[in-house]
Amino acid sequence: MRIDVVTIINIIEARLSSAAAEAVRKLLPASAHDDLGQLCPWPDRIKFRYRWSSDLHFVNTPDDVCSYNYTRDCKSRDGAKGRCLTGAINNYTTQLLSYRDKKPRSYNLTEALLFLSHFLGDIHQPLHVGFASDMGGNRIKVTWFNTRRVLHHVWDTDVIKRDEGGFNPSNVDQLVRNIQQKIKSKWANQVKAWETCPESIKAACQWAYKGVHPGSVLKDEYYETRLPVVEMRLAQAGIRLAATLNRIFK
Repeated sequence: MRIDVVTIINIIEARLSSAAAEAVRKLLPASAHDDLGQLCPWPDRIKFRYRWSSDLHFVNTPDDVCSYNYTRDCKSRDGAKGRCLTGAINNYTTQLLSYRDKKPRSYNLTEALLFLSHFLGDIHQPLHVGFASDMGGNRIKVTWFNTRRVLHHVWDTDVIKRDEGGFNPSNVDQLVRNIQQKIKSKWANQVKAWETCPESIKAACQWAYKGVHPGSVLKDEYYETRLPVVEMRLAQAGIRLAATLNRIFK
């Protein structure tokens, strides 16, 4: 289970409106026990069963351009327009906007909620909007504190795991508390602006790719300078997901 996804869901809980919180509870199956975080990793688990969904977890951009253009970049690996991470966010947002319609539902809104929540987390991991040639860092092999990794995995999991000493509920709770405190203090003046669009490719160029080449050895300097970026991206993801759900279910 990815620690970043669970962290983002825990961040939003205190920021959901009562209407949004109620809608989320109604859409979750009873087995989730009202815990969206428990099911939010689901889109990763079903990629090999729902093979059509694998292209929805990323956006490939031209190498070294460090900009994103929906018309140019949002397409699947076989060229189908609109089939990418940002296209999926648009699609599942539109589906969830039908939540209060009186007519019979044409969409599975539980799946739409899980996909949207997961994908809004994915888009804040900079390498989910990365360069096409290296598949968002998946083809860049590095050494992370004596362990062989691909750069994408370092940003998905390893930076936060190193900060928190691994993955367990108490560590996630502490991470959430730390980020919530920074939202109220260090980042307080920025929170309102965070409700606008993500900017992952710029973060990927400035922080994820910068100074990294195949075979790079990533140690303390990389970790210590990137951890604050990862924490801020988790906070931004939580703020934006809560704002999105509040608007959808108002």
